[in-house]
Amino acid sequence: MTAQARRALALDIAAVVVFVVIGRRSHHEDGAFLPATLKVAAPFLIALAVAWIIGRGWRRAPWDPWTTGIPVWLVTVVGGVVLRRFAFDRSTAMAFILVASITLGAFVVGWRALATWWTLRSS
Repeated sequence: MTAQARRALALDIAAVVVFVVIGRRSHHEDGAFLPATLKVAAPFLIALAVAWIIGRGWRRAPWDPWTTGIPVWLVTVVGGVVLRRFAFDRSTAMAFILVASITLGAFVVGWRALATWWTLRSS
């Protein structure tokens, strides 16, 4: 895996963790910060790993919002929601699915779009 792909994967992981931290804060959830955050993030982090494996994010342009960002986002959301519901036995209300879809889309595709824009602007 190239250094660029490792950075992209790290940013995707950060996007999922930030999504979870924001969600937990907005719902005033209790519990030890790290274990509780990892418990909520686990289905989405597993789905993110699957997205990278299926999409071969390290082989494509890992920073491209179209060829990598959108597929990673979709697999992460769908897989994360399915795992959350059936493997982790947690709520998957429609409002949660919409918020997860929008937020993870903005984060996972958004950082790639900003990076692409910045690169094009700088050249």
